[in-house]
Amino acid sequence: MRTLFYSVISALVLAASGPALAKDKLTVYTYESFTADWGPGPLVEKEFEAECGCEVEFVSVADGVALLNRVKLEGASTKADIVLGLDTNLTADAKASNLFAPHGAVGAVDVPGGWKDDVFVPFDYGYFAVVYDTEKLKTPPKSLKELVEGRAGDKIVIQDPRTSTPGLGLLLWVKSVYGDKAPEAWAKLKQKVLTVTPGWSEAYGLFTKGEAPMVLSYTTSPAYHMVAENTQRYQAASFEEGEYLQIEVAGITTTGAKNPLAAKFLTFMTGPKFQDAIPETNWMFPAGRTDKPLNPAFDKLVKPTKTLMFSPEEVAANRKAWVDEWLAVMSK
Repeated sequence: MRTLFYSVISALVLAASGPALAKDKLTVYTYESFTADWGPGPLVEKEFEAECGCEVEFVSVADGVALLNRVKLEGASTKADIVLGLDTNLTADAKASNLFAPHGAVGAVDVPGGWKDDVFVPFDYGYFAVVYDTEKLKTPPKSLKELVEGRAGDKIVIQDPRTSTPGLGLLLWVKSVYGDKAPEAWAKLKQKVLTVTPGWSEAYGLFTKGEAPMVLSYTTSPAYHMVAENTQRYQAASFEEGEYLQIEVAGITTTGAKNPLAAKFLTFMTGPKFQDAIPETNWMFPAGRTDKPLNPAFDKLVKPTKTLMFSPEEVAANRKAWVDEWLAVMSK
């Protein structure tokens, strides 16, 4: 009887102390390359957990457009506190979903063109580019027009604009250069497309395995090969028309607005413990305060002669029609 009594008391004490011992939790939805072993996710998780004394859970999907699709599908019942990995081509659409909340005060950010937004905060930026293998392609295209109308044998791997922010970026890049002639441009480029992948990781993996001499990526991608692999084999082509700018952002969901850790994370995101990780893990330019200078390899990268970019509102108003236009050509 005495043993039973103490067992009951012990069980009650453990039950009462359980919740007090549990750590607060922050759930972050992001894209796969962010959470990869070589991506910024593991370092960001370690640094923020040490700072907040909490638990961070990353939930990843293929790419940025898929992120928004998932949150919209889950609606108000989403488990995401933070969505990290949308870009300015998706922010107007994301705001219209009413699933994101104002962020309040965060740290200073610095991106091309400046930044002012009460819902989303940038964490990095870069320029889309055609990256090529110098051992397989001696004369890369010098313009988007040359890529579209050049040799059919020079294959490229691209991403799907319905799931991928780089894929959407190429769609907008083509639209900004060709305008109403975009369908004709896609019909020509289609002959050179080896495959269309759901996200960036799959596309770049095929490229580095030698499946195609070109891939849609970023002007910053060659820095990875210079720093991590000590090779200049992979380079970005410089296009006469300019390159399309991508600014990647994070936002707090309406669910996450109830979690104090969400606002703390966005402030942390703009500081050096997050931003110093970006250049050599996400291979993009940092958008916030850093304590660490950029690796000299970044000085060797292609510098856009012109920045191309639609406003978030233009993209929101036309994205479906432009994607349908792309699909009508690519699905034939």
